[in-house]
Amino acid sequence: MEPKWLEWAKALLALSQNGLAYSQNHFDIDRYEAIREIASEIMASYAGVEKNVVLKIFEREAGYATPKVDVRGVVFQDNRILLVKEVADGGWTLPGGWADVNESPKESVVREIREESGYETKPTKLLAIYDRNKHSHVPAFPFHVYKLFILCDLIGGTSSTSVETSDVGFFGENELPNLSLSRVTPAQIRRLFEHHRSPDLPADFD
Repeated sequence: MEPKWLEWAKALLALSQNGLAYSQNHFDIDRYEAIREIASEIMASYAGVEKNVVLKIFEREAGYATPKVDVRGVVFQDNRILLVKEVADGGWTLPGGWADVNESPKESVVREIREESGYETKPTKLLAIYDRNKHSHVPAFPFHVYKLFILCDLIGGTSSTSVETSDVGFFGENELPNLSLSRVTPAQIRRLFEHHRSPDLPADFD
């Protein structure tokens, strides 16, 4: 579970963002901006970064606060799962990333898999929707995130890397490399193999 200070900072951020989205009175706007600064100060203090850096990130968020959506493609070949190596931290993960505006989850995951691994895929089933806060992802993240794990059939393409990935490979359940724990956890990978062995399992959700 994430630390309480991060939970408090996120709650304050959402409160300020929602207030700024609907407030017309300049006194209320000032109060909500002050709450946003407090949230920034809490997060900066515990994360060891400058408050202004955090505040600038928060100031870009507008409208009613809702969770962000991360899509992850689950592709199996010969009982091995497709993983890509992240340039950012050197860990391996399922290909994926933020869902884009004007794309469905299926369209987003196909694009992410193609961009990060070179493979063409066809989405077939939603395997899981996980709340990032409820899983052992590290480090903590300043926004609330829902993670969608989507099973995809491999239909074409060839292995290739991108600006975000440095390697591509298929791995058996007992031969997993070091994972990018910010993006995927060993427990999640194990559960995806369970879905692979038992296709009739219903989708998981937190």
